[in-house]
Amino acid sequence: MPTDIHNIVILTGAGISAESGLATFRGPDGLWEGHRVEDVCTPEALARNPALVHRFYDERRAKLAEVAPNPAHEALAALDRAWPGDLLIVTQNVDDLHERAGAVRLLHMHGELKSALCAACGKAVAWADPLPPGSACAGCGAPSLRPDIVFFGEMPYDMEWIEEALAQADLFVSIGTSGAVYPAAGFVQMARHYGARTLELNLDPSAGSSYFEESRLGPASELVPELVRDLLG
Repeated sequence: MPTDIHNIVILTGAGISAESGLATFRGPDGLWEGHRVEDVCTPEALARNPALVHRFYDERRAKLAEVAPNPAHEALAALDRAWPGDLLIVTQNVDDLHERAGAVRLLHMHGELKSALCAACGKAVAWADPLPPGSACAGCGAPSLRPDIVFFGEMPYDMEWIEEALAQADLFVSIGTSGAVYPAAGFVQMARHYGARTLELNLDPSAGSSYFEESRLGPASELVPELVRDLLG
């Protein structure tokens, strides 16, 4: 790995958590855990059937207790601890496996299962239990808590922070992503525009593979520790 790399941005997607036993966001049948994405991951779905949407994310939240970080999460946490330059791990995942592995320089651009968002005042709070529709916000009192998940049609979190990091990056790495969900799918082009090296680690070629200078194919639990060893020398 070149020695002139100081600032790194890493994007992770569903593929990094699949080896821990979490279903990827959209399976080969187009469904997410047996549901159409339109039925559980849009503002319209929440308005139409709040009980279904809340129950769906309650089940996903409960599933977290059955899984653990895998070597890919652990390798990125080790990189976070040891890397002397700037590092930002941007995850599209809503699970907590990066945190449980020990990563700190981390953003959840699509929200978090273990968080509840008040639709009335916008306050987010840590949440580990079931979240029935009509749960009250401790801040404003409105019965408006919802899963703190960025639905299709909503703006991902921290986009300005992410874009600033990409503008300063010497290396952009994408791990386990489909390359089909924007704006994350456009990060590689943004990174290249600012002069960063670009590397994709994926089980199979993605929709965005052609934009990367290099693609390495294989399980994240093997490829990510190899990359971290290269970076840390």
